[in-house]
Amino acid sequence: MAARRSIGIVINGVTGRMGYRQHLVRSLLAIRDQGGVPLAGGGHIWPELILVGRDPDKLAALAARHGLTEWTTDLDAALARPDVEVYFDAQVTAQREKAIRQAITAGKHVYTEKPLAESSAAALELAELASVAGVSNGVVQDKLFLPGLRKLKRLIDGGFFGKILSVRGEFGYWVFEGDWQTAQRPSWNYRLADGGGIVMDMFPHWNYVLEELFGAVRSVQATTATHITERVDERGEVYAADADDAAYAIFELEGGVVVQLNSSWTVRVNRDELVEFQVDGTLGSAVAGLRGCKIQHRATTPKPVWNPDLPLTESFRDHWTEVPDNEEFDNGFKVQWEAFLRHVVAGEPFHWDFASGARGVRLAEAGLESARTGRRIELGDA
Repeated sequence: MAARRSIGIVINGVTGRMGYRQHLVRSLLAIRDQGGVPLAGGGHIWPELILVGRDPDKLAALAARHGLTEWTTDLDAALARPDVEVYFDAQVTAQREKAIRQAITAGKHVYTEKPLAESSAAALELAELASVAGVSNGVVQDKLFLPGLRKLKRLIDGGFFGKILSVRGEFGYWVFEGDWQTAQRPSWNYRLADGGGIVMDMFPHWNYVLEELFGAVRSVQATTATHITERVDERGEVYAADADDAAYAIFELEGGVVVQLNSSWTVRVNRDELVEFQVDGTLGSAVAGLRGCKIQHRATTPKPVWNPDLPLTESFRDHWTEVPDNEEFDNGFKVQWEAFLRHVVAGEPFHWDFASGARGVRLAEAGLESARTGRRIELGDA
């Protein structure tokens, strides 16, 4: 029987929404439920989990709920353990840099939610520190592992589009203010002092999606807004929401592709999925979401004629064809966790590192600078 390779993992911020749902339950516990991460040469990687947070009651309850025994509010003590090899951070952005520095100093491999840090300078410094220390490092880039975007990547690799001309993206939904219905996102997302704002939250995502699928971002022109200026927090108290809750941006990519992307927590959804990307090329077009992907080839493209005096007799949506799955898609967060653990244990390639995360923070800074100054920002100027 092949050996099981145990690996100690500290999960900091596990009581938060992302730390708990996506990373603990849907990734690491799911990996344990399947018997570990299989290795190419035989055997499995088995995550041994140490939960870290600020509230001992929440940690104890969470651990008991899932049959776990290791938890602590003392990060230093957790990092000092010789059986711990990996540190994972899902804290609020403002707390992340300090904790990652501690983990690197302790000689631990580091995997973290994005953004990597509050500034690109700090993110680049973390990348340098990790490189000097010789520790593996990675940043969550879950959107790349979504079924819809994996189908889109398949189309790109197969030459379906010909020359890609443009991308139009719509992301967002209505986040309730917290008064008459509970908000779906934590209140810190809407306070600048706590590292909130949709630009810092979503532009790091857009950077790696655009970079990996279409080309590196060369410039950005953005307008931001704080549409809802007062919200109600988790304690039922009214607070001033001063962070940007919507961003409207144009990105120019290496190679000439033009991208228009709207990101908003103040939009009601009238599309098939919460995020959709329409890609138009000389040979065909596609619309990809979280799970689905529809295509229209040039040979099947209808010839619309502008005539506002006559009613439509057919639906434009009917001219699109759904791309088949052709494989079983697992949870995107879990898939990247498995890749990182194989990278740490078996040395398999993993290019979603701190340097990549730093480029995402740089794009967010450039977007905020563009919105502040009203200028188009070249990434070299950011």
